[in-house]
Amino acid sequence: MPNIPLAERLRPRTIDEYIGQEHLVGKNGVFRKFFETGNVPSFILWGPPGVGKTTLAKIVATQLERPFFTLSAVTSGVKDVREVIESARKQRFFDQKAPLLFIDEIHRFNKSQQDSLLGAVEQGVFTLIGATTENPSFEVISPLLSRCQVYILKSLEDKDLQTLLDRALTTDTELKERDIEVTETGALFRFSGGDARKLLNILEIVVGATDGKVTITDRYVTDCLQQNIALYDKNGEQHYDVISAFIKSVRGSDPNAAIYYLARMLAGGEEPRFLARRLVILASEDIGLANPNALLLANACFDTVHKIGMPEARITLAETTIYLATSPKSNSAYMAINKAMSLVERDTTNRPVPLHLRNAPTRLMDKAGYGKGYKYAHDYAGHFAEQEFLPESLSGTKFYEPDTQNAAEAKIAERMAQLWKDKYQ
Repeated sequence: MPNIPLAERLRPRTIDEYIGQEHLVGKNGVFRKFFETGNVPSFILWGPPGVGKTTLAKIVATQLERPFFTLSAVTSGVKDVREVIESARKQRFFDQKAPLLFIDEIHRFNKSQQDSLLGAVEQGVFTLIGATTENPSFEVISPLLSRCQVYILKSLEDKDLQTLLDRALTTDTELKERDIEVTETGALFRFSGGDARKLLNILEIVVGATDGKVTITDRYVTDCLQQNIALYDKNGEQHYDVISAFIKSVRGSDPNAAIYYLARMLAGGEEPRFLARRLVILASEDIGLANPNALLLANACFDTVHKIGMPEARITLAETTIYLATSPKSNSAYMAINKAMSLVERDTTNRPVPLHLRNAPTRLMDKAGYGKGYKYAHDYAGHFAEQEFLPESLSGTKFYEPDTQNAAEAKIAERMAQLWKDKYQ
């Protein structure tokens, strides 16, 4: 087995060998329930690379003794999907449980490929298990997503990496033949970035870098990996750290830091459309009504990036990043919708819409008073007529709080005060 990578040699075969993701595989975890009941819904595993998505899917199939089909979204097309669906149909006999279909990197499937899965999932031809490093809300079509549970996997913690390291050194046949001493683990874990596969790959590199005894120190690990260290790893933990720093730099009005993190992500191969989407969200959430033009520019950026791609898209992304970072900030719209949603979600009463705001398409509704007393704003001076728009029991409730520290919303606050006097004070 000398040609089999260490990560594959140590791949867990049972749920008890699985490391990390206690919220899913722990004593009361949902995956334990699958094994107890034998009932498994279609689901999608979302998380960074090397945290055990593929392994978990294989364990489910093995422990439940289900036929297991796999497809890679990178190399498979609609034809491959249809062939697997046909094979899965042939596997169904009498009351047998549905086979499992595992699709790695399901976010890379286009709409037509994902559409080809829908019928088979609905009919129970197979139970779908998808794995993705990207947010399925953006990458998986709604009809398919609505038929799947989404389980989030996290980067492994240092204690998990330590468990994995100890297991590798004490159970792997090849490593046991070497004289290996670990005196420091800081660099080993740092470069792994919460990725089990990366940790085992690094371990193979540092052990294979010399004959005889190996003493693993931070310096030794750093020297061995010096040529392989990237400033930004699109698929590793730094992905989440750098995008977080980028967002917070724009929000914090620091264009220099924002441009620096943008450059790191672009140099690391980040998908430009992902960055453009983040800028649209930033324009709404963090700038909002302090500068409504920010959303217009961000949308134009999103459209432009789709049209022209890299390398030219870097210029549009840079322009928009600097504009958003230097714009005045307000999260008043974000806070207003959150406040309103919070009330609506916990408000169990069916508060009636005021009669004067209702339409009266039938004679009965007209007789019942629907629409009576409604004031058409444009018939009044200043295109405003004071009347009640909220349900009576919520009259005067204030969801939107203008941020008067910026000029644009100070004007909004002034106008609202003129129109509504003390109603929303």
